[in-house]
Parts: sequence; C-alpha cells; structure tokens
Amino acid sequence: MAETRKIRKAVLPVAGLGTRFLPATKAVPKEMLTVVDKPVVQYVVEEALAAGIEHVIFVTGRNKGVIEDHFDIAYELNDTLEKRGKTAELTELEAMLPAAGATSFTRQQAPLGLGHAVWCARDIVGDEPFALLLPDMVMRAEKGCMSGMVELYNEVGGNIIAVEECDPELAHRYGIVGQGEELPGGFRITEMVEKPAKGTAPSNYFINGRYILQPEIFDILSHGERGAGNEIQVTDAMLHLARKQDFSAYKFTGSTYDCGSKDGFIMANVAFALAHPELGPQVGDQMRALLSEKSV
Repeated sequence: MAETRKIRKAVLPVAGLGTRFLPATKAVPKEMLTVVDKPVVQYVVEEALAAGIEHVIFVTGRNKGVIEDHFDIAYELNDTLEKRGKTAELTELEAMLPAAGATSFTRQQAPLGLGHAVWCARDIVGDEPFALLLPDMVMRAEKGCMSGMVELYNEVGGNIIAVEECDPELAHRYGIVGQGEELPGGFRITEMVEKPAKGTAPSNYFINGRYILQPEIFDILSHGERGAGNEIQVTDAMLHLARKQDFSAYKFTGSTYDCGSKDGFIMANVAFALAHPELGPQVGDQMRALLSEKSV
C-alpha cells in the first residue's frame, strides 16, 4: 500500500439557503442556529479539530459572513468581558478560536449541488486527501466520528465513509453501502446505492455525512456532470472514484442529529441540553412535567 498521507484539511459546505427553517434563516445562516449555547457549525468544527484537522475550509455563499466573524476575534466583546470580570466567558471564546491562518473561506456563487461545493475548495485543498463534514449533521459520542475515521484511515488508507445502522425497512430513504471484508471498526465497501428501492438495499448501513476523500475526486467533479436534482453530486463522483480506489466504511455508534430538519434540530437541542452539566437536571425535570401534562 502506498504511503498514507495525513489528513490535515477539512471542507465544510455552508452555502445552503436553509429554506426549511424560514423565516428564522432569512437573516441568520442555518449553520448559526444554536444547539443549546453553540451554533451548529461550531460543533462540527470542534469535531474536526479534535480529529487532528489543522485547516478548516468553509465553502460559503451570500449572507454567510457571520460565520467568518464567529471564528474571528471580537475585540469589542472581549474588551467588555474583560472589564466586567467575565473571565470564564472570555476564556471560552478564546478557546474556540482556530489558530491564525487555520481557516479559509471560498465562495460557491451558484447552488449547483454538494459536489460543486466540494469542487470549489480544490485549490485550497490541493493535491492531498481531505475530510468532508456536512455541517447539518451534529454528532454525540465518546469518540468523535471524524476521530474514529482518521484512525481507520491511518490503518487502511484510501477513502473512508462514516456509516450507521438504520431499520432495514427504512433503508430506501438513505444512501446505502454494501458490506464487505471486516476491518478494525469498519468494513470494506462493495457498492454504494442512493435510496435503493424497497427490499433491494445491500445492507442497512447508511451514509451519515462524514467522509475522507482522496484528491482525485476533484478531477471527476471538474467534469460538472449533473445527477439527481440536476445538481453535481458528490455521491456520483465517489462511484466513479470507487472504480479505481478502495472505499471503506467506519461504523459510527454514537447519536447523529440532522439539524437541517426541524425535528432533528429540536432533538439535538433536547439531547445536548440533557447532557449539559448545569442545565441537564432542570431540563429533565421540566420535560417530565410537560410529558406528564400531555398524558393527562
């Protein structure tokens, strides 16, 4: 096997309009909606950094400048917190800042699909493997999903896709992978099928929005071939790449919340609130009271 190159960069596509959350997202990017006390996108960036990522690349669109501001120093705010003795809050803000020069922002001028958004990051990623994290997907686990993926990648190389198990009866709703040779924490992928017809899915392992991809995928995406929804799809590019390179699955066993949907966003807030060391007991009591009232 060729030398495995370190995963240093991560791409986060954050150009989406967030129409499912209108009117909340008319002026606020959906990635900046908060789960308890952090924007959705911050959870995803923290997952990437915990996995050893050194450089985060945001693929943005119009009206997304607040994301860039969030990951920058707010001098006036810091000064006010310092003068008021809010040391805990100031320390937390400083801790969340990426290192100088460790973030990049590039623009996707038109909504041409996830594959196109990834392609927009090509010059910043360069000729090296990279992580791709869909910012709508927020995860909770003892070990971060991307951390586990990097560990598997360091063992087997190639391309890695994170997967989770679903009810086999619901497999037709997802992108599903075929299960091959077992690996430490995962398996070789034998096929990828987007929303297979009922009863035809090769397994019940669905793709959950985390990837490690080799740079050759940029050459495939550069052809601009349209797929589902008349958009450039990263899944189609992965199918092309799989003809020449290995794809492996990392089996993620934590909890994933699709914060691009209202129910997933609400459940993420409930789960993270209950796990919060200060808020958890109070929120739990209030939820039990609400459920008690509803059952009467």
